[in-house]
Amino acid sequence: MELFNYSIYNVIRRNAALQGSGLSLRSADQRIGHGELLGMVDRLAGGLVRAGVKKGDRLAILSNNSPEYVFVLGAAARIGALVVPINWRLKHEEIENILSDATPRALFVDAENLPVALPLAATCGSIERSYVFGDAGVGFDALASLLSGPGSPPDTGPGLEDPYVVIYTAAVQGKPRGAVLSHRNILFSSLQYICSLGLTRADIHVGTLPLFHIAGLGLLFATMHAGGANLLMPKFDADLALEYIEKDKATVFAEFPPILKTVLEKAEGRRSALVSLRHVVGLDLPDTVKRFEETTGATFWTGYGQSETTGFVSFSPYFEKEGSAGVANLESEIRIVDENGTPRGTGETGEIAVRGPLVFSGYWNRDEDNRHTFRGGWHHTGDMGRIDADGYLWYAGRSPEKELIKPGGENVYPVEVEKAILEHPRVAQAAVIGVPDPEWGEAIKAVCVLSTGSMEPSELIEFVAGRIARYKKPKHVAFVADLPKKGDGSVDREKVKALYG
Repeated sequence: MELFNYSIYNVIRRNAALQGSGLSLRSADQRIGHGELLGMVDRLAGGLVRAGVKKGDRLAILSNNSPEYVFVLGAAARIGALVVPINWRLKHEEIENILSDATPRALFVDAENLPVALPLAATCGSIERSYVFGDAGVGFDALASLLSGPGSPPDTGPGLEDPYVVIYTAAVQGKPRGAVLSHRNILFSSLQYICSLGLTRADIHVGTLPLFHIAGLGLLFATMHAGGANLLMPKFDADLALEYIEKDKATVFAEFPPILKTVLEKAEGRRSALVSLRHVVGLDLPDTVKRFEETTGATFWTGYGQSETTGFVSFSPYFEKEGSAGVANLESEIRIVDENGTPRGTGETGEIAVRGPLVFSGYWNRDEDNRHTFRGGWHHTGDMGRIDADGYLWYAGRSPEKELIKPGGENVYPVEVEKAILEHPRVAQAAVIGVPDPEWGEAIKAVCVLSTGSMEPSELIEFVAGRIARYKKPKHVAFVADLPKKGDGSVDREKVKALYG
């Protein structure tokens, strides 16, 4: 019912009404006010409607961060379409799997990703229109073609529970799954950031993370919701980040290793360069966080979350209880359960289960997975942890059914890497595990048995990089005579970790 609806579009419209001339978006060559953003969003929404896009249709985006990316996010929110942000690090086949599953009606790309998008647009049967951020290309219209007419969006917009963003998580059993986030999910996540960090219209967010990642997308929306400004960079660039912080007085950003370390190194000897920062959100090593806080006087926040929980569901300053993942935030209930869903006691380890308005709507086209994930009225995360007597969550690894490695904040499932490794004709067996890494937090290690001869680790690493996204390739390779097995003949992953981790 329109009377009770509220969406990201309403946030954009509110900002325009209250502070139309204030800065909303900045890139290297554009400065866009809140009023101008609303105008662009309305015109784009009208253009999309004229092009046949309707409520519930999917709009895929394969692009680096840019104002145009935000225009599409806003227009989709106006007409009730769903945005599918695609990780531009993925290989052709990986992106093809996502498009095949999401069946988008339109595809938006930037000039850098146009060569990758051309064959995809041609082979994905659901894509009726393709647009590029910039000059028109072969088979792609310029985004400007949608902006030529007046804004004429529909009379009613999406409701709080309507789906808005589909973020494809790491591949399970070789196929990625799309986590569907509603307007409610995004708005409640924004309010959590606003409450925790004290965000206001004076805050300025540096977009260090890509908008296909929930951490980058979440903090962009939170800053927008607070009425602040978002400074966008196509990809992380330490020099540009430092310029935004020093000259534009940026106050907040999100990061995964080694972003913070790189920014600190760039600012070495220039303490005043970082003085405007109030908060950084992410995951990092204690030495880096300590150096950051001592240098800036700002606070580093960390926690636990997933794409499926619209980001963090536990959240605290890093050194409030060092090593923990913080306490349950204002909008989440967290419990630790055993394999039957029975709650565990204080300090006991089990699976982390979550419920509340940040929990996603479910996986796109995955009814069976949804029934399993939401069993007992809780979202079962597949991650292990414990809650201490003070209510702090302590992360304890992944459950056996959800082995996961996180190099630099990205999600990588071992089975996907193993599948690529086993395509090599001289690899007979493979087990992929995560190992500690001083720069990226965690690194990928492949333990392999060769069927014949010998091989240099670099050969296998590049072989894998040619088949899946390069961030999924092993950093370390060990060739062994045999892999430990369980009684049923399958690889004993825990023993592999103990022997080679």
